[in-house]
Amino acid sequence: MEKYSDFILRNRLLVIAAVLIFVGIAFSGAFKDGQWNIPFKSDYKTFFKDNNKQLNDFLSLQKIYSKSDNVAFIVAPKDGNVFTKETLTAIWELTNEAWQVTYNSRVDSITNFQYSFAEGDDLMIEDLVLEADMLDDELIARAKRVSLSEPILKKKLISENSDAAVVNVTIRLPAIDMTAEVPEVAASVRAIRDDFAKRYPDIQFMLSGMIMMNTSFPEASKADSSVKIPLMLLVVILAVGLLLRTITGTFATLLIILTSVLGTMGIWGWLGGYLTGPSAGSPTVILTLAVADCVHVLSTFYYNMRHGMDKNEAIKDSLRVNMQPVFLTSITTAIGFLTMNFSDAPPFAHLGNMVAIGVMLAFAFSVTIFPAMLSLLPIKVKQTAEHKVDMMDKLANFVIGNRKWLLPVSTVVIIGFASFVPSNQLNDDFVKYFDERVPFRNATDFMQEHLSGMTTLELSFDSNKSSGINDPKFLKFVADFSDWLREMEKTDNVNTITDTLKRLNRNMHGDDPAWYILPDQQELAAQYLLLYELSLPQGLDVNNQLNVDKSSTRVIATFQNLTSNEILELEQKVLRHFNEQNSEYGLSLASPSLMFAHIGSTNIVSMLKGSSLALILISILLGFALRSVKFGLISLIPNLTPAAVGFGVWGLFVGEVGLGLSVVMGVTLGIIVDDTVHFLSKYIRARREKGLSSEDAVRYSFASVGRALWITTMVLIAGFGVMATSSFKVNADMGLLTAVTILIALIIDFLFLPPLLMLLKSKKDKEAEREAKLKNPELARATRE
Repeated sequence: MEKYSDFILRNRLLVIAAVLIFVGIAFSGAFKDGQWNIPFKSDYKTFFKDNNKQLNDFLSLQKIYSKSDNVAFIVAPKDGNVFTKETLTAIWELTNEAWQVTYNSRVDSITNFQYSFAEGDDLMIEDLVLEADMLDDELIARAKRVSLSEPILKKKLISENSDAAVVNVTIRLPAIDMTAEVPEVAASVRAIRDDFAKRYPDIQFMLSGMIMMNTSFPEASKADSSVKIPLMLLVVILAVGLLLRTITGTFATLLIILTSVLGTMGIWGWLGGYLTGPSAGSPTVILTLAVADCVHVLSTFYYNMRHGMDKNEAIKDSLRVNMQPVFLTSITTAIGFLTMNFSDAPPFAHLGNMVAIGVMLAFAFSVTIFPAMLSLLPIKVKQTAEHKVDMMDKLANFVIGNRKWLLPVSTVVIIGFASFVPSNQLNDDFVKYFDERVPFRNATDFMQEHLSGMTTLELSFDSNKSSGINDPKFLKFVADFSDWLREMEKTDNVNTITDTLKRLNRNMHGDDPAWYILPDQQELAAQYLLLYELSLPQGLDVNNQLNVDKSSTRVIATFQNLTSNEILELEQKVLRHFNEQNSEYGLSLASPSLMFAHIGSTNIVSMLKGSSLALILISILLGFALRSVKFGLISLIPNLTPAAVGFGVWGLFVGEVGLGLSVVMGVTLGIIVDDTVHFLSKYIRARREKGLSSEDAVRYSFASVGRALWITTMVLIAGFGVMATSSFKVNADMGLLTAVTILIALIIDFLFLPPLLMLLKSKKDKEAEREAKLKNPELARATRE
């Protein structure tokens, strides 16, 4: 270590230049031809691996039928009545202009609903509103009567009390470059919305649908980054500057932070990586974690200078004391974040990999360019001849003096909070991934309140034979199943071809309501369907409901915005009901809602496996590094309990765990180990090198590393606290619980770990202490060398 530190200080300018050149080369990977080269993928499907069953089921349905990605124009007249000439005209015009939306394949609204009726012996099919100019009281009344009576329209394209309507645009993306295609569609529909808002000031226009959710991921993340990263830099400047009271140290720390973040982004670019909602938060996390290494080096460095060492000797001693614990904390933090590769959601794996790269870069820079900068910069420290009793000394004396009750009370508190872990329920609502600051969330909440939610379930019924959808028995099965779905408490709408066939049968019998039933002959059903298809305008065919050879049909059920638990229960209820029918038909279930519901539950199981492996690896690593199996096992307690207490607190006050929180144990495990490593390494050093008693070794640990642990914890809490203000709820929840867990970890390391160490000292240790005190009574009062 002496040779290493001498080399760094002797060649400080070379070291600084080499690191800056390396960062420059690395950061160039983030650019190509002068343009930013790390794309932001805005497709919700990036949350799923290629082999995800629910994703593949959904993609299979989309290949059979038309794609269901959509943009929903919500039309809400301020007078609360859709059925006025002005509002119907606006919907009619919007429907026509929506055909110009980029990549659209279909537009549905109440005005272009294919209204069928009998005229003598003929079947007539036309738009419900043919021309806006033709609207009079009679046609408006007809539009209202039909819209509110058609099950296909009610609570899907028109609200029950007629105060809101939807123009639904089905989008068929080429999927060649999703990073460009989704924003292109979003820009197109926003231009139309803004235009209509100007033309019709008495009508409110909002945008929802899967495309708008897709575009909200990058927009929310970019908006967060533009505020969070500068805010976090300010927090670091204030925290390090005020707590350590050093301008030069703050400047050097900022340099390490910036080089770590820039280096990580560049390497990620060289690796061909991309960003998503979760991984876009990596700079904030890296920025936060990079501070910890610097604080420990700075804390020892300034302590040495205050006690008479010259600057270069103080740097050398700080490197000697901190190299191993800083390396250990960096490795364990990286291991913790690498466990995110066990996640079933790739964006979290990307976040973990990016942070792991950043953490190791921060370590490398903190032991190279950081000491070189400290040696180069002018630093003045006021020396103190005697040790002054500070907060850490008082805390150490308090813990030692009250260890007999602190340990049992802390144990009871830990077990008490941990007992609330089972109170957490898996509950995710992907609409609520965004808070109320995001327009998509407000529009979707409005749509949920007035029309229908975004939770859908797509059911593909297979007759197992060509043209089997015309079989009266099969049609009755589908109709009965659709009716059963409608009877569910939270069902908003069920779109099924059987309703169309019932309507056609009624039309062909003089619009007699008694004939609103399915055709009882296969040939008749086939004729009705063929006649209907031939009468439909281009773009409004039945390919969204029927496959090519007419062997299967898709039923789309829309529900209120359900949580993941409710969706999983719904899935099981549907499958159970289908199996009870003992039919010869097939059923496939899929939807984005189902995909997100499943990934939440499977991700928790996957992350538990990853966290368990990380815990084993970290414990083995600490055992070897500390050269003690006993201390390796002891470290398990303060490493495990913070997450247990944190999730217990969450269960007590919140009680719902979503996709973002499923990775918190792995994230926090790597971070909270840092405090344990630094405290234990100083404790062991005091016992082995200085021959101190366990009590005085605790005092030494508090005195030498307590302040640094306090500062790093406050910075980490501030960093993850900033993350908790994100408008992207997945990141916000992760940031909040991580901040809480880090605070709990510090409390446990300060109030629980020292009494435990003093309790578990071996007989050999106790005999050695007695002999040492007999030989040197002053040894018991020593706190620092």
